[in-house]
Amino acid sequence: MPSLPTSPATTPREHGGDYAQARLKYGGAASDWLDLSTGINPRPYPVGPLSPAAWTVLPPAQAMRDLCAAAAATYHAPKGATVLPAGGVSALIGVIPSLLPPGTVYIPGPTYNEHAAAFAAHGWRQVDAPDQADVTVIVHPNNPDGHLWADPPRGRHLTIIDESFADVVPSSLMPLASEPGMIVLRSFGKFYGLAGVRLGFAVLSDTGAPALADRLGPWPVSGMAAELGSLALRDTDWAAQTRLRLARDAERLDGLVLSRGARLVGGTTLFRLYEVEEAAAWQAQLARHHVWSRVFSYAPGWLRLGLPDGDARWQQLETALAACP
Repeated sequence: MPSLPTSPATTPREHGGDYAQARLKYGGAASDWLDLSTGINPRPYPVGPLSPAAWTVLPPAQAMRDLCAAAAATYHAPKGATVLPAGGVSALIGVIPSLLPPGTVYIPGPTYNEHAAAFAAHGWRQVDAPDQADVTVIVHPNNPDGHLWADPPRGRHLTIIDESFADVVPSSLMPLASEPGMIVLRSFGKFYGLAGVRLGFAVLSDTGAPALADRLGPWPVSGMAAELGSLALRDTDWAAQTRLRLARDAERLDGLVLSRGARLVGGTTLFRLYEVEEAAAWQAQLARHHVWSRVFSYAPGWLRLGLPDGDARWQQLETALAACP
């Protein structure tokens, strides 16, 4: 039987969050490992009991409306914009290139690599200048360096602003979401520490929303995700306290890493990016103490770390850093 052709969408790409190979090399049980290779909040939103219907029936329309209303309020969606839920921002990234016939796309980088892969899989050609682009993709704040865009370049037909980490930065580009040809993406799992729920949102003009909604289908998220997402997004006290804690912990992390001779490149309060002499050597040394980090093939000196949580995990990281070059 002939196999499906390999495309950029099926070729493995570098990501954090999977330390299985590191465990094979350095040993230890899964519970021994401190995974700092992602930017996911290590202290998740507390999940209480959900209704039995959330697990057993198709998500009702009212549950979807409640979820979208909670997201619109939390993310300050502007008048004239529609909120669409999806099974994570990655699901939206994969389908958005199909909204237009293939053309040219500008993705300033280095940045999150799924955007380029998704457009390539749909036959788009990446260009190096915004004035050549039918579509522009901006990540705000950028991953991995945390860069914030004050006045992002626009594509001729479509501009995508990926705000997956915008819960922890002072400025959002959400007010642009009601403009024609603008799509703002928001992630639920990162700030709320519930990446396994697979929930994200696209916010775009009322006139542009139907085409994307058609591609997402009638039940774009599970009943569990809709119910839990609505509860968490409305918990403003938890969100405010979490932002304060993340800011304190990011400052603490900087103190530990910079004391070992690293230089802070940037980041957010969910992840920090450092410049070291040889990031691969740092990663290996940390892994010997069962701490997993993120390195980048295109920047051999870059080391990205998320935040630990709890005294024992902070001590584990401190011990590991003490052995770093």
